[in-house]
Amino acid sequence: MEKAINLSPNSLNLYLECPACFYLDKKLGIRRPPPYPYALNSAVDTLLKEEFDSYRKRRELHPLILENNIDANLFSNQKLLDQWRDNFQGIRYYDAELQATLFGAVDDVLEFKDGKVAALDYKSTGSKVANVYDRFQLQLDTYTFLLEKNGYKTKRKGYLAFYIVDKENGFIDRLPFRKKVVEIDTNPSDIYEIFKDAVMLLREDKAPKHSEDCAFGNWIDRVNNAKSL
Repeated sequence: MEKAINLSPNSLNLYLECPACFYLDKKLGIRRPPPYPYALNSAVDTLLKEEFDSYRKRRELHPLILENNIDANLFSNQKLLDQWRDNFQGIRYYDAELQATLFGAVDDVLEFKDGKVAALDYKSTGSKVANVYDRFQLQLDTYTFLLEKNGYKTKRKGYLAFYIVDKENGFIDRLPFRKKVVEIDTNPSDIYEIFKDAVMLLREDKAPKHSEDCAFGNWIDRVNNAKSL
C-alpha cells in the first residue's frame, strides 16, 4: 500500500533546492543531517503566539499592526487558528487527482475589512537586517494557495513580522528586539505545479541526481571518490 503523501512548504522548498534530497527524505525516510536546533527561535515563536492571542481574546489590535498602519484585525476564530497552527494538522488541501495533501502550519492570519485574509508569519533573527529569503516567499505563496483552496478570499499578500535581536544596547537580563514588518506580494499560481511535480517524483522508482550546488550531494560524491582511491 502506498504511503500517504503529505507535503508542506518546507517540503516544496527542499524539492526545489535538491530533488534527490527531497526524494530520499519523503520516499525513503533518509533525512539530511539536522542543523543545530533553533531552541531560542522556537521559544520566541511560542511567546509571540501567546502575546498575539492575548490581544485577540480582548479583541484589540496588536501594537505591531497599529504601528505599521495595517488596516486589519487579527483572525477572530481562535479554535480554527489553533488547528491551522498545529504542525501535524495545519491548514490543508487534499487533491483527489494526485491523492496527496499539501498543508502548512501558519503563525497567524489577518482579516481585512473587505473580508479578505492574509497570512502573518513571525521571524526572529540575530542578523542586523530583516532578510527575506526565497523560502519565505514560497512559504507565503503556499499559505495564500491553501487559504484560497479552503474558501477564503485573500489579499494576495503576506506579512513577515521580524523580531531582530538588538545588539546595540546591552543584555541587562533581557533579550531586546527591534521589530519590523515586511509586506510581500504573494503569487500562488505556481504552487500547484510545484506540488504536482513533487508528488509525481515520489511515485518514481529511482531517485534523481542531486542538484549541482547541493552541499550534501557533493559531500557524498567526495566520500565515494575517496573510497575508490
